Amino acid sequence: MRDKIVVIGSLNYDIILKSSRLPECGETMPVDNAAFSAGGKGANQAVQAAKLGVPTYMVGCVGEDAQGAYLVQTAKAYGVNTDHIRTIPGVPSGMGVISALEDGSVFASIVRGANYAVTRENIDAVEPLLQQAAIVILQMEIPMEINTYAIQKAKACGCKVLLNAAPAMEIPNRYLQMCDIIVVNEVEAAFYLNTELGTVDQAREGAARMARDYSADIIVTLGKEGAVVSDQGSVTFIPAREVEAIETTGAGDSFIGGVGYALMQNMTLTEACQFAADCSAITVCRLGAQDSMPALKEVQNSI
Repeated sequence: MRDKIVVIGSLNYDIILKSSRLPECGETMPVDNAAFSAGGKGANQAVQAAKLGVPTYMVGCVGEDAQGAYLVQTAKAYGVNTDHIRTIPGVPSGMGVISALEDGSVFASIVRGANYAVTRENIDAVEPLLQQAAIVILQMEIPMEINTYAIQKAKACGCKVLLNAAPAMEIPNRYLQMCDIIVVNEVEAAFYLNTELGTVDQAREGAARMARDYSADIIVTLGKEGAVVSDQGSVTFIPAREVEAIETTGAGDSFIGGVGYALMQNMTLTEACQFAADCSAITVCRLGAQDSMPALKEVQNSI
């Protein structure tokens, strides 16, 4: 029985700076507060799926440092199976430095670190797990050659592949065409389409075009506006719930984890996106990424 989600991707130790604005060039600016959190797109997405109750397995690498131990310990505490996270000596764990402004906007830089130590051998080692998985979730925070290899391996094992093409970077079209679902935000969609997506209508057109180009289902997330989904060629706008956002770190990852869970419950992709929007609406009302992600009962009670 295929009852598992496998996430292949990044784990980052996040430093979140809460401030009123970004510093000017050359300016040393005190910030209001700092928080430390487990993050990385891969780990975040795995944690959200696990918090919702899906058997979720994380495949990735951390450094042989205190941050790496914390990342593994935190993921495990949230219910993620961490047996396939490798510890790499002599390489620091991945790190994110995030400025979270008062209006909820986020500016982030990441250090790749051990995330770029994932190898083909790591992917080969989890082939028995892929044979049992329904969905494999990937992002762009590990080496591209490993992502493309993982896409091929997952498809060969009969998995549905969800690629969060973030951060946006060049990837041969043939690999995008092997994916079942591609998730991008408006900035990333603009990169792949080579055109701006400033409105919901433009996002609808962009999602339809990407669906044609890649023969895949497409989700374009639009932050506080919501999301556009092309599900089997039918394009739908799903508005975000109106909430008082504290900060948006991890909101997109919460959305993707929610989509993964919902698909495992045999929802359509459009229904899955509606459920995922409820997940991310809760996430943005709290500080941090994984800490802020809701359990299933919280989502059900909020609907």
